[in-house]
Amino acid sequence: MARAKICGLTRGADLRAAVEAGADAVGVIAEVPVDTPRKVDPATAAELLAEVPPFVTATLVTMPDSPERAVELVRTVEPDAIQLHGEWTADEIGYVRAETGVKVLIAVDAADEARAERLDEAADALVVDSTTESGAGGTGETHDWEATGRLAERLVSPVVLAGGLTPDNVAEAVATADPFAVDVASGVELRGGEKDHNAVARFVANAGREVEVA
Repeated sequence: MARAKICGLTRGADLRAAVEAGADAVGVIAEVPVDTPRKVDPATAAELLAEVPPFVTATLVTMPDSPERAVELVRTVEPDAIQLHGEWTADEIGYVRAETGVKVLIAVDAADEARAERLDEAADALVVDSTTESGAGGTGETHDWEATGRLAERLVSPVVLAGGLTPDNVAEAVATADPFAVDVASGVELRGGEKDHNAVARFVANAGREVEVA
């Protein structure tokens, strides 16, 4: 059983649907240097995450150009956690954690296990994703879940599995990689930036199912 995060929310109705489905965390994307229909401005991110009730983690997903800007965004948006994409050092992660007091998640490419190991313990969790060359996620591509499972066994930090997950494959992904949590954005959409509420509910339910992998 894995916790579930629904990411790339742009509308209040979709955020409420994720919460009603039992999502453990929700994510809003702001200030990323990529063209995506899931991106909102920081003010809208703040409005959306202000709706998140207690016991659901409100997460700001961002790719700022400096640790100082990351801190500014946290102070503007006021999330429970910040998920950082791009190149970050352990010292920069420590600075953001110390200055904001929020949990810091770092996205790492599934193929770069050495980086994941370098940043282990610096972050509060590692999001193992299929990323672009710039470190952005949202590619919609899966990766080697067995390899991620072996990586997770070696790490101290919780691993969040992302990349190409859908309601139809998430149960198998969880059974194979045994992650702390799973993260989905495009895999539960009607169209870019608009969630399919039925798919959201199925994803959360299937993330918690126990299945056997042959």
